[in-house]
Amino acid sequence: MRVMGLDLGSRTIGVALSDESGVVAQPLLTLQRRGVTRDLEALGALVTRWQVGRIVVGLPLRLDGRRGPEAASAAEFASRLAAALGVPVSTWDERLTTTAAEKAMLEADLSRERRRLARDRVAAALMLQGYLDAGRPRPEPAG
Repeated sequence: MRVMGLDLGSRTIGVALSDESGVVAQPLLTLQRRGVTRDLEALGALVTRWQVGRIVVGLPLRLDGRRGPEAASAAEFASRLAAALGVPVSTWDERLTTTAAEKAMLEADLSRERRRLARDRVAAALMLQGYLDAGRPRPEPAG
């Protein structure tokens, strides 16, 4: 089952997708926000195209773990997404994923313009990978 990860911004939505086994997350694309109805339609088309079985929406908690207005907005969008698409939707802590994405792209020596274009989808992939890793059983230590 594929899992889709979303990094919600005020102007864009970073989209990542897992492989069919739900083990590895990859950046997919960045959608320009065009209003909730059109955003839901665009995401619905992606869910159908990629046969997505679950969506994970990044929850931008504050550094101390509290929810601010951005987290409330993300939770509201997740609820609307679940109702509109009929696919299970979860939220997942996305603290510092954008910073980690920026750092990884700097280390890869991407230009400022390429970093700007890829930041949201790379952050979505990092958030989704954290979600996938947390749900996977850990191997037992030898011995």
